[in-house]
Amino acid sequence: MSSFAYFIRESLKGFTRNLSTTLGSIVTIFLSLMIIGVFLVGGLVIENVVSGVENEVSIAAYVADDASQADIDKVEDYVRGLEGVASVTFTDKEQALENFRSSNTTDIIDALDGQNPLPASINVELSDPQLVEQVAGAIWDNSTYQQIRDGETKSESLKYGQQTVEKLFTLTNYVRYIGIALIALLIFIAMVFINNTIRLAILARRKEIAIMRLVGASNGFIRGPFLMEGALHALIGSLLAVGVLELLRNTALPKLQGALPFLSFDVSLNMFLLIYAALVVAGLLIGLLGSALAMRRYLKV
Repeated sequence: MSSFAYFIRESLKGFTRNLSTTLGSIVTIFLSLMIIGVFLVGGLVIENVVSGVENEVSIAAYVADDASQADIDKVEDYVRGLEGVASVTFTDKEQALENFRSSNTTDIIDALDGQNPLPASINVELSDPQLVEQVAGAIWDNSTYQQIRDGETKSESLKYGQQTVEKLFTLTNYVRYIGIALIALLIFIAMVFINNTIRLAILARRKEIAIMRLVGASNGFIRGPFLMEGALHALIGSLLAVGVLELLRNTALPKLQGALPFLSFDVSLNMFLLIYAALVVAGLLIGLLGSALAMRRYLKV
């Protein structure tokens, strides 16, 4: 217990010996962990947005105006039997126009001049959005649908949102790769600052360290204050990062949700707490590892 108190006391003295370097180390750790935390939260938000869009993926199979009800029923029965299909409904031309009216301005409706150019459609909701390409292909290959389809090509006859989901997943992957590279760079920079801070502390106490060696102090006793100093730098920096992230959670996220209500920025408190804990642990590991590397290089014990 007395050794631990000594480590604490000596590590606190190290703060004042090299104050500018100490502050630089703390600020670097703080900024690094804060940016890492922002990337982690941003990744969760992007995953929520992608999941929300993915869950809304459906297929509209357009039907020609002269299609018979018997053929339409036959295609509907076929689609209901496909894997990944949750429900199948039919929208006639009148309902399609009514839906169009409710989602567009009066000027666009007036431009139709009483005409109804919209086709009827067989609407397919999916239980597994990942199977949308498979289901769309099966509908297109159905011989009865080929006879009643509205449109010459597959892209004209079938509309579904898989392309949008794929673009979102591509964006998510790019963000993830950039985030990993940036996190690695920030951790390296933070460790360099910790390393330099501990190196200066070792140089400032080199005479004291030499005396401790002469009187038989153990390697662990000599290393202890420097490890504690690196850990304290990291702990202060990580707690500052957690404080700023908590402030952003309570201020920025609600404003973003209000400005973009059609997107989901909902990240649970439990996930935030998990991120906070991970940042504190990561900070301590960075501090201890940076200190250990400095001691291995400059403290020959």
